[in-house]
Amino acid sequence: MPMAKQLKLTLTRSLYGRLENHRACARGLGLRRIHKPVIVADTPENRGMIDRIRYMLKVEEL
Repeated sequence: MPMAKQLKLTLTRSLYGRLENHRACARGLGLRRIHKPVIVADTPENRGMIDRIRYMLKVEEL
């Protein structure tokens, strides 16, 4: 069974003053602090949250 693809996400802009549903997406992806990377699975659900807040993320494929 092949290993699932993963994405490395880094928050590059503050969550302060953002829409509540954008903050919720960041929390759902495990993003807490600026410049602190997290690894998430490359699933359609995660891609949807990433697309919603892409203006404040750096995304790298692993």
